[in-house]
Amino acid sequence: MHHSRLCALVLDSQVNDLAEGVRFWSAALGKPVATVDGDGHGRYAELQTADDEPVILLQKVGHPSRVHLDIETDDIDAEADRLVALGAKRVAFVRGRWWVMEAPTGHHFCVVRKQRERFGTHLNRWD
Repeated sequence: MHHSRLCALVLDSQVNDLAEGVRFWSAALGKPVATVDGDGHGRYAELQTADDEPVILLQKVGHPSRVHLDIETDDIDAEADRLVALGAKRVAFVRGRWWVMEAPTGHHFCVVRKQRERFGTHLNRWD
């Protein structure tokens, strides 16, 4: 048995500097900025969200800009296996920490470790 839930909306941004995007998305979504440099290298920024809302991340990337989802879980391999059984494909295991997956629709998404202390009310339980 394992658990999972929608964790994050990730705004993949093909830009040199995330600052303009952070300002825009903060104002557009009415969410204050939580951090403008989450990794110390300018690759990640986060907007503040409530505990029962998905995290909103901006991520500096080398591919065209797009939005992807993160699914958090307490068992990465079990969740990836479950999603493969539903028709997804494994694309890459990144830094030994998360799976990049591809849905049957061609959309990429990530399966990540549990990101928040508690899962909250929107938790799925898989046996």
